[in-house]
Amino acid sequence: DAAAAEVDRLLAAGYANWHVDTVTERTQLRFTKKGRALLHQAPAAPATATAPAAASAPTAPSAPAAAKAPAAPDRAHDRQKARRLEESDELFVALGLSDERGQLKPSRVAKYRQVERFLAALEPMVAAAAPAGRPMRVVDLGCGNAYLTFAAHRYLSLRGLDVQTVGVDVSVSARGRNTAVVDRLGLAGRLRFVDATIAGVELGQRPDLVLALHACDTATDDALARAVRWQAPVILAAPCCHHDLQRQLRAATVPPAYRLVTRHGILRERLADLLTDALRAAVLRLVGYRVEVIEFVDSAHTPRNAMIRAVRTGMPPGPDVHAAYQELVRAWQVRPALADRLADLLTDQPRQAGQVPVDQAGTVAGG
Repeated sequence: DAAAAEVDRLLAAGYANWHVDTVTERTQLRFTKKGRALLHQAPAAPATATAPAAASAPTAPSAPAAAKAPAAPDRAHDRQKARRLEESDELFVALGLSDERGQLKPSRVAKYRQVERFLAALEPMVAAAAPAGRPMRVVDLGCGNAYLTFAAHRYLSLRGLDVQTVGVDVSVSARGRNTAVVDRLGLAGRLRFVDATIAGVELGQRPDLVLALHACDTATDDALARAVRWQAPVILAAPCCHHDLQRQLRAATVPPAYRLVTRHGILRERLADLLTDALRAAVLRLVGYRVEVIEFVDSAHTPRNAMIRAVRTGMPPGPDVHAAYQELVRAWQVRPALADRLADLLTDQPRQAGQVPVDQAGTVAGG
């Protein structure tokens, strides 16, 4: 019964050519540039023999056409795709990604894929972030419209975790919109939004998982610095634009071997992206985190597709990490924004494990 509605939904997705094969018929529907629909139908192609007959074998008489039943379709390839959150989840209906029937809207497919990729990146970090004996505390710094904030809360809750989530953004209107969704989903008391700056927000309790997803330019550095000061066990950050280091590169004396790269604006920007995130990862290692930089979403959707995943170990980095970081900074004559925000923690010698000072503004007793 749902087939007609599903075909209508697919037709609305904007494809220009359709080929539909059944056991009895082959149908082709093509839309011209002027929007005219051209339909062609023909009998199904005959089945292909699996092997040629032996030369000496006698040819069996053909069965009457009416006696030949169409071959049953082979459905062995049909599999239910594993989803971390189903398209029909009430969350996506509330956020406007799916319609009231639970069908994903064609215009929101890219956003849904982004959510799925984010949850895939979050999945292996859950064990390191989940505390024992109390609710798991999550904060999303610079949450904006909070699609990923809601998705993280929903996904962790479905995994059986007791989750307390806070979304932080300077936009008052975003807080109002997000709070309305909270009320619709009945999440008051477990998920809340505040309008505040990343550097100035007061949480009351130290978070276990800090998210910073597409915070612009040095707002990502603000988020990483707060997470470090909170000694957050797990950090996931997807940086956005990298203007700060781009400005520094324009003013710096570039290493001679790279002058042919930086003379081109687009290449200088891409180089600044790489340097910024490489230096961020190095700084996090220097203050006691295990770090990896991975692909967040496919580059076809956005060039800002890197994600920094960090797990706090409290272990001091080796001297080679310090040496490599200092050499990179000296060679390019840049000062990473994250290094400025954590200057008191970055010394010339490796800091001993457990000696990272905690941000008192974000720490409370028992936090």
